[in-house]
Amino acid sequence: MNREMLMLIDAISREKNVERDVVLGAVEQALASATKKFYKGEVDIRVVMDPDTGAYESFRRWLVVPDAAGLQNPDAEELLSDAREELADIEEGDYIEKSIESVPIGRIGAMAAKQVILQKIRDAEREMLLNDFMSRGDKIFVGTVKRMDKGDLIIESGRVEGRLKRSEMIPKENFRTGDRVRAIIKDVDLTLRGAPIVLSRSAPAFMVELFRQEVPEVEQGQLEIKACARDPGSRAKIAVHTMDKRIDPIGTCVGVRGSRVNGVTNELAGERVDIVLWSEDPAQFVIGALAPANVQSIMVDEERHAMDVVVDEENLAIAIGRGGQNVRLASELTGWRINIMTVDESAQKQNAEAQGIRTLFMAKLDVDQEIADILIEEGFTSLEEVAYVPLQEMLEIESFDEETVNELRSRAKDVLLTMEIAREESVGDVSQDLRDLQGVTPELVAKLADGGIHTRDELADLSSDELTDITGQTSEEATALIMQARAHWFSADPAQPSV
Repeated sequence: MNREMLMLIDAISREKNVERDVVLGAVEQALASATKKFYKGEVDIRVVMDPDTGAYESFRRWLVVPDAAGLQNPDAEELLSDAREELADIEEGDYIEKSIESVPIGRIGAMAAKQVILQKIRDAEREMLLNDFMSRGDKIFVGTVKRMDKGDLIIESGRVEGRLKRSEMIPKENFRTGDRVRAIIKDVDLTLRGAPIVLSRSAPAFMVELFRQEVPEVEQGQLEIKACARDPGSRAKIAVHTMDKRIDPIGTCVGVRGSRVNGVTNELAGERVDIVLWSEDPAQFVIGALAPANVQSIMVDEERHAMDVVVDEENLAIAIGRGGQNVRLASELTGWRINIMTVDESAQKQNAEAQGIRTLFMAKLDVDQEIADILIEEGFTSLEEVAYVPLQEMLEIESFDEETVNELRSRAKDVLLTMEIAREESVGDVSQDLRDLQGVTPELVAKLADGGIHTRDELADLSSDELTDITGQTSEEATALIMQARAHWFSADPAQPSV
């Protein structure tokens, strides 16, 4: 049987054009797997075959692990202290081996080994085909539907297969066996049997690549797609930009009689595409992203990375869109949080903010309403501005003389100093377990302290909206931090009484 096994190894090596040592290694693994079946537990078996005679030896082995780690698998591990009783110079990570009786191959064993070998050869061929395909650098996978697999589509392109999950398809989109499909290559997962290439038709990157194919100027570098946001199958927005003043970015993407954008739309089941101009000015970018709504005014809040966009009543519904779609896509496209409001709502908010600033100035600077209103009318919104704006700018205020200006600046600086001392004391009261939470920076600690949050449990009791108001984080960031603060509630030992 040993001679027959060597003949089998040589035959497979020649037939599949695979190195003889590779096939020999596959046989050794097959024999090791067969030997394991005679033992209970997860034992580790090694088989060594003589490449000339076909004779082989079998060994059971144990991995040497540090004493502190303990035995995770006693059937295949040995503590370092116990191992050194047998071999004094053995080290962590080495193996202790003991010779065991080899399992005879037999005809059935030979056939089983052949199946294992052939499977390994198929895996090697599959990996080679995949590497050849990926080396071409294609971003879009083009193939035909081969079959359905648990709701997913298996797409075949040549001898390579990709998997298009139901969640990555465009809603209400249906394909049949034999249909031609295009999708973006999202990932390659070699653990997926048969179809290791993960595909998507709903990802924004798919639309970007479709425009790249339809618009030669993008491929040539004359036109750049800066961002893309999609509501798959319904509506999308892309932002385009060019440094070449001879090119109309929007017209170039639309094409003659809409030929280029229609090519993309037809591929995406009629998904409507808004093409907007990208701008370095965030406010201008947001105004373009909200098209076709006309914007009256816009207020930028850099600290909270948000914008208040004012539209008239006629444009309110257009700006928001059906189910909030237009403003949501505009927000995703620009990366800014966008608050749509009417003229009346904006006026009410500005009045409320002005009242808050007026109250602050009157209380902290010890001035009457008239002086507070003058500061507000001149554009002052904080004590820092009163204290540190260039002196000459304040002297230009007609209602103030030099003595008044100096007094206001002095009072503002004194108040800021007092507030800073109080803030440092408040920050010092923040508990260490709150400071130790992942993502909690010194700046965030200061904001939490200003909001009266000093312990982990106080943070855990907040809603995401409350935390967003305190820190200016996004809703997702606030939710993640709160859940992190609550984690100890669920991991606590139930046997321990709560304090």
